[in-house]
Amino acid sequence: MRRIDLAAAFVLGACILVTLSGCDEQKATFQESDPAYLSSWTLMTSDGRSLLLSAGVVPYQLNSTLFTDYAHKLRTVSLPKNSKAAVNEDGSINFPVGTIISKTFFYPREGDVLVKREDKGAFLEPSIGSHGGLDLGKIKLIETRLLVHRASGWVALPYVWNEAQTEAKLEITGDAIPLSMIDGTRLDRFTYIIPDKNQCAGCHATNATTRDIKPIGPRIHNLNRPRDNVGDVTADDSAAGMNQLTFWQREQMIDLEVSPELLPALANWSDKQLDVESRARAYLDVNCGHCHNEQGAADTSGLFLNYGINNPVRLGRCKLPIAAGQGTGGNKYSIVPGQPDASILVYRMQSLDPGAMMPELGRSLVHREGVEIISNWIASMDGACE
Repeated sequence: MRRIDLAAAFVLGACILVTLSGCDEQKATFQESDPAYLSSWTLMTSDGRSLLLSAGVVPYQLNSTLFTDYAHKLRTVSLPKNSKAAVNEDGSINFPVGTIISKTFFYPREGDVLVKREDKGAFLEPSIGSHGGLDLGKIKLIETRLLVHRASGWVALPYVWNEAQTEAKLEITGDAIPLSMIDGTRLDRFTYIIPDKNQCAGCHATNATTRDIKPIGPRIHNLNRPRDNVGDVTADDSAAGMNQLTFWQREQMIDLEVSPELLPALANWSDKQLDVESRARAYLDVNCGHCHNEQGAADTSGLFLNYGINNPVRLGRCKLPIAAGQGTGGNKYSIVPGQPDASILVYRMQSLDPGAMMPELGRSLVHREGVEIISNWIASMDGACE
């Protein structure tokens, strides 16, 4: 079926109406306050053996995800009863006041040893609870970040899990947790950084002028995908593998007049069956595009890496840096066609120097797979820089 762009789809009358039920009375209590413990939000419960989501808290997945030192993530959204979320022409979503978006970070483990594994989604096991849950005997919980939409705007709240994995405590100033992780035959020792409120704004304030915090992951082109291993609010096996937007529509969580088949879908950068350009562009969109866009914190760089940018120079091809300083690594251009080792983009992805590394926040390790994707993309380019 022929695809149409998102703006055209909504001109034809598409709109999204999301209606979710949840613990509205409890959530309303904290609309203007910050409870000290995650359990106060009644979004999820843990007895140290398993983590379960509460009724009305809906897990979701993204086509492509942000790298955070190989952590796995469980993402959920909860809206006030009888509320609606509007969709902008660029695919971003206006969630209503009262919305809570959560992201729980964790690592697979064998006994007490953390192990690197591919993040294949929410990791919910259907045998746990009525709608699936996390088996805490197989993972180590690190933190749960909340984005809460208040009348005054969005606020980011980081909660750090205790060793017993029974409760998470609010840490407004962030935290630093030393971790060790087995990656095949190598042992990576690193410090996992939990951002403070200002650092959260460094990524989520996608408009450098207004500095308003907004969700950056759940956008239409990144939500348009099959549901895999995310639990089921209806405990109905027929929903397995269903398109995520179609599932929301079926459950009366969404009123979408245009079929998801007609809407854009971001590539999965980890899918090796896809072409390298689609994977590279998806990777750059989710890992760099929230800053490197025409309104973002890196708008003065002239390097725009968000979804939909097609100008080769804006994407970095033979582009001279404006103010990269030591971040160039002695290289001349952001991207040199056919030469990833001579490209500033690859150099900064490989760096752990705070003055050169990109992204600046959210990692203490080099994402080797990400570097490989971008390097292969640059290597596939023809031509040369004058």
